[in-house]
Amino acid sequence: MSHQSDLIETDIEAYLEAHENKSLLRFITCGSVDDGKSTLIGRLLYDSKMIFEDQLEALEADSRKLGTQGDNIDFALLVDGLAAEREQGITIDVAYRFFSTDKRKFIVADTPGHEQYTRNMATGASTADLAILLIDARKGILTQTRRHSFIASSLGTRKLVLAINKMDLVAYDEAIYKKIEQDFLEFAEELNAGIEIQAIPMSALKGDNITGPSAATPWYTGPSLMEYLETVPVGREQETLPFRMPVQWVNRPNLDFRGFSGQIASGTIRPGDKIKTLPSAKETTVSKIVTQDGDLDVAIAGQSVTLTFADEVDTSRGDVICASNDPAEVSDQFQARVLWMAEDAMLPGRRYLLKIGAKTVTAQLTGLKFRIDVNDLRDCPATKLNLNEVGVCTLSLDQPIAFDPYDVNRKTGGFILIDRLTNNTVGLGLMDFALRRAANIHWQALDVDRAALADQKQQKPAVLWFTGLSGSGKSTIANALQKQLHAMAKHTFVLDGDNVRHGLNRDLGFTDADRVENIRRVSNVAKLMSDAGLITLVSFISPFRSERRMARNMMTEGEFIEIHIDTPLEVAEQRDVKGLYKRARAGEIKNFTGLDSPYEAPIDPEICINTVNTTPEDAAAEIVKWLEDKGMLGS
Repeated sequence: MSHQSDLIETDIEAYLEAHENKSLLRFITCGSVDDGKSTLIGRLLYDSKMIFEDQLEALEADSRKLGTQGDNIDFALLVDGLAAEREQGITIDVAYRFFSTDKRKFIVADTPGHEQYTRNMATGASTADLAILLIDARKGILTQTRRHSFIASSLGTRKLVLAINKMDLVAYDEAIYKKIEQDFLEFAEELNAGIEIQAIPMSALKGDNITGPSAATPWYTGPSLMEYLETVPVGREQETLPFRMPVQWVNRPNLDFRGFSGQIASGTIRPGDKIKTLPSAKETTVSKIVTQDGDLDVAIAGQSVTLTFADEVDTSRGDVICASNDPAEVSDQFQARVLWMAEDAMLPGRRYLLKIGAKTVTAQLTGLKFRIDVNDLRDCPATKLNLNEVGVCTLSLDQPIAFDPYDVNRKTGGFILIDRLTNNTVGLGLMDFALRRAANIHWQALDVDRAALADQKQQKPAVLWFTGLSGSGKSTIANALQKQLHAMAKHTFVLDGDNVRHGLNRDLGFTDADRVENIRRVSNVAKLMSDAGLITLVSFISPFRSERRMARNMMTEGEFIEIHIDTPLEVAEQRDVKGLYKRARAGEIKNFTGLDSPYEAPIDPEICINTVNTTPEDAAAEIVKWLEDKGMLGS
């Protein structure tokens, strides 16, 4: 059955063009594992007559080979094909199915029900007008049912079909249907307001209440699924919102033409309209709306166009062109809801890339206010977010961006978080609002700058970052180095891990989240000392590469020197000067680096010191020579 995948493959563009005058409904099927999503989609595709004649002939040939009997031969094979795709991992990413009826055309996002693929469900829901939430009538409402309904509603899906499936396996019992419906409606009271819920009892396998009423459920008088899908109103919300267009490309083929290309996220635009580009807030008017098919008199949400301006306005990729009288907001600090989609937990204080529209910036999750329990939607205290958990966070960016709250405009209020090392998408976020302090806090200009302070000390500022296992010799070498630099009349200060935990970081423990926050605070202190012109010696285990990279990025180029005190675990444990390894082995200390908490060694440090056969004084002398060779110690 190698051709089975072809049953749902069409020339999408040609297919949609043939049905150009019909309205389009985008919907997603979701729910827990084995609730019947593949069977339902197979039924919809089959009953909509999407299967072409040549494909039907191939199906019939397969049915003869398999000896299949019955009226549902073709349908059974189609469902088998969908199931085979799942087994082969084809739907690990969102699979979009296209079909049409006499009244409407449809795009359905087909996503797995497995918990580890919740990210795929969120991807499909982000553009859906409607969600079909399947529930196995035998099992009732499960955690994944609640999670999917919460995510769909959070992402702006305002219409939900509660498809209580497999009614044939519970003898079409009305009481079971009513109980599940009532349980869900009680849960849904805590979801976002304005959600329209239509419950339908069905059997996707038997076809009950799919395309028409079923004699097996005479007690149900509502619409069939297809009747509801064909008649549910499809809004044109994005066209009624204020104009927004993220700039994807600055088009300048010659000196006489400069245009700004992108897809219109919301609103309409006409030549002569006044616009404002953000975050610069420069204003001008639109001269032309250019497309490959010629200039337009008006363009609407969803169209890809190139705009030319009446004035020379500095606008770059990632900027947002807005209606001048109703622009987006601009800020660099926010509150947002985040769905975490990575195996490694989200740790407050860690830095990620944030992509919103065509703009990518560096973002720091500065705080996790609470986690949302998807079972009862309570706010729960949390120090991190694990896979598929949702939390409310505060974000700080390295530069201002234009945005709208997600509940106001889905297209300009949603973002993704990307791991800076692996480039994997790790989170999906929804902007709530800008933090007021973002507009109230400004940099204060100072007459005596960092260069003047460094010149006064006749040295170049530097942050010497010592990293290594406990017992590797970091603090001992830093102490020896400070003595040698002090003898050379250099201005230094040592930030030692143990010493800092007596004051600045005394409230922190040793969980991964606390370690991230520990380094975030110390990095900021080291930055201030660097600005003061000091040579700062930072002696911390700092086990994670991402936080050491964060510290490096905070410093002026060339001032961060990573020094790996490379001591094997067995050697560090033999020394055990503070008796920490012994206590950790006895279970008295949890989250001990190198034993039950990871240490990520530097990949390319500026200096690497092996302390197995090197004395602290020799190690310090080696570092001094490196600094002298780089001209960092001045005259």
